[in-house]
Formats: sequence, structure tokens, C-alpha cells
Amino acid sequence: MMNSKAVVAIHGGAGTILRASMSASAEGEYHAALNAVLSAGQRVLADGGNALDAVSEAVRLLEDCALFNAGHGAVYTAAGTHELDAAIMDGRTLDAGAICCVKRVRNPILAARRVLERSDHVLFTGEGAEAFAAAEGLDFVDNSYFDTDARYRQWQLAREQQRPMLDHDAATLAAANSSHADPMPHEPIDPNRKFGTVGAVALDRHGHLAAATSTGGVTNKQAGRVGDTPLIGAGCYADDATCAVSTTGSGEMFMRMVAAYDVAAQMAYRQISLEEAAHDVVMNRLPKIDGRGGLVAVDVHGNVTLPFNTEGMYRGFARLGEAPVTAIYR
Repeated sequence: MMNSKAVVAIHGGAGTILRASMSASAEGEYHAALNAVLSAGQRVLADGGNALDAVSEAVRLLEDCALFNAGHGAVYTAAGTHELDAAIMDGRTLDAGAICCVKRVRNPILAARRVLERSDHVLFTGEGAEAFAAAEGLDFVDNSYFDTDARYRQWQLAREQQRPMLDHDAATLAAANSSHADPMPHEPIDPNRKFGTVGAVALDRHGHLAAATSTGGVTNKQAGRVGDTPLIGAGCYADDATCAVSTTGSGEMFMRMVAAYDVAAQMAYRQISLEEAAHDVVMNRLPKIDGRGGLVAVDVHGNVTLPFNTEGMYRGFARLGEAPVTAIYR
């Protein structure tokens, strides 16, 4: 039986997103980007595509958009390179695929999906992940493809301060310290308070769920650092019995809380709603260990929730036959 509640939801990072710091044109740029990604995911579902197809396409487009910290536009490591992570999960079968620390795979989410579909394993790292992706015929690029001037200036600032900065955090500092008229991609983010993972969840017309997450990591991070994004249960989780979840935030805290899985587990074991479970994880449990960020989630009934404990989160959702809804601030 076809499900009339098919829906896709996305996020592009959470943090201290200040309305006063964002120009009208910059705000419009973010809304337009979110809208375009949601519309693409919506088209996949409308054409009968499954939830895996919808989240793959949504995250691929987010990876290709320089406004977000995934794929082209990823942040720099301390070594001046880019290391990318991604994961995807199928709620119908509980199959999952993930890659981490890749440097030349153009769209990490597509590699993660190939792991799900074509490998007996769940997670590949570094050179092994790239060898797998190459054998699967995926597009490779030079590491410099991921460069952007804005991220480079963020990295320079982080190096001056001799510390890592969470994803896009350095952007506001760079803007404040630059003499250029238009130095940055208008990131309305306070220092140390921006988490730039991207992700998507979907419920398809057949009643199946899927989740996907991708990131460039943390500005000036030590090479080889891996956060929550490629870890099933932390960065994403999907189970047709409960929900699909994609997270964004302080990765080490989401790992310690196994945050994405906790939403599904609470629904299963406490017999509570998606909204109650997600609220408890984001608003009650994560803050106990100073976990900041948010998530997007959908259940098998088409209920959507997008909670976050920061001042803002780039987010949105689109139901079949309805205009996409996007938001930035609380």
C-alpha cells in the first residue's frame, strides 16, 4: 500500500546562528539552497523512488554546495588537507554503509551507499575506503577540489589560535578580522559554536525509512580524527520499526551518547512518540555532557521532528504535494 505521508527532511548544521549577524541576501542564499535540496528529494519520492534514493540525492547535493561543511566546501585539517566522512542506513533491512578519512572521493555519501549495497562490511577507512570506491567506479577528484577561500581563511584563523574549531566556527571570526568587503560566505556563527555536518532522513511511499549523514569534520582537526558522522547509531540510524535519524553537533558527545540510536531505542523500549524521544535526547541527555547540536528525524507515520539545543540549525522538510519548509533560527 502506498504511503501518502512520504516526506524528506534535512539539516545543514547547528550552532549559535544569530539573526543580527546575517544579511538578508545571505539568509536568502541559505533558504534557497535548503529549498533546492528538499525539492530534489521530494521529486525522488514523488517519482516512486525509495527512501535510500531520496537521502542519497539530498546529501549528495549538500556535499556539492559550498555553503555547507561536506564535500566541496569541507573544512581543513591541521595538515592543510580535507578528510571526509559519511554514512547511510536502510530502515527496511538495517543494512548500513560508511566511510571515513577519505581525501579524493568527490561524493562520500555515494561511496557509503556502495558499501551498504555491495560489501559485507559496514565501515571502510582511509586508503581502504578509497580503494573500494575506486573499484566501484565512483568519481575521484584532487583534494584541492574541496578547497574554498572561505574555509582557507577559517583554517588560517584556527592555526593562529592554535586550536581546532568546530566545523564552520571560524567563519565569523574571519569575517570580523578581514578587510575584504565580502570575505566569507556570510556564516552567522559565533566562535566555537557551529557544527557543520549535513544530513537527511526520509519516509518513502512504500512506508520505508532511511537516513544519511556527511561531513568534512572539524576545522584544524588532527589528521585522522573521526567524529560521530560515520558511526552507525551516533551520526545516523534508521529502522522501519521506529524512525530514521541524522544528527549534527559536537561529535564526541553524540558518539558517547549513541544519540541517533537512542531516539529509536527510547521509542521502542519506552513506547513514546518520536517527538518525545528526540526531545529527551537533544534537550535532556546530551546537555548533561555538554553536548550541543540537533537532529532531524521521521517515523513510519510521517511525523517529523527537528529539535536542537543551540540558537539555530539550518533545516527543512518537504512532504509530497506541499511546498518545502525551511528554517534557520529558533
